[in-house]
Amino acid sequence: MICTNGTSNLEQATNSRQIGVLPNHAPIATAVDIGLLRIRRNGQWLTVALMGGFARISNNEITILGNDAEISTDIDPQEAKQTLEIAEANLSRAEQNVIR
Repeated sequence: MICTNGTSNLEQATNSRQIGVLPNHAPIATAVDIGLLRIRRNGQWLTVALMGGFARISNNEITILGNDAEISTDIDPQEAKQTLEIAEANLSRAEQNVIR
């Protein structure tokens, strides 16, 4: 759980488009795409890297069931860079194996 109250705005990527959610939003259920979830709470924006999932909005409550999530302030830039380099090297090796 990231937050429970005091949220005035939320932005998230769905499988069809980016949506913004304000108080008294119409009820919806949607698939959530891999991307950024932005939550405005007490005048401050909190950014979360969300690895897909599902969201339900009803009665001024938002429930997001995510496959994985990481709050931006918890991300170590050096570790993220190393992970990206490893992933790119693995992708390059896999592409070379397909070409052969």
